[in-house]
Amino acid sequence: MSKTIRPVSDLRNNFADISKTVHETAQPVFLTKNGFGDMVVLSMEAFENLQFESEVYFKLQAAEKEAALNNNRFSPKEVLSSIKEEINV
Repeated sequence: MSKTIRPVSDLRNNFADISKTVHETAQPVFLTKNGFGDMVVLSMEAFENLQFESEVYFKLQAAEKEAALNNNRFSPKEVLSSIKEEINV
């Protein structure tokens, strides 16, 4: 997928078009100032998805680090049983 790169002046002059692009594609629009990268514009939905994915990634990293320090392993049955017990099912 190619990047959408536009001059920062388009934010003022063509805001509706940029807004339409980020909402329809769920992809960022990169804005340049004097030929250099300056800003990135995302829809709120795309931004929230990005935040969620980042949070999941960091939690998985933390779990991998903890697993490397701990030899305890649980079967899928043990995990499911523990979850059910926690939520009183």
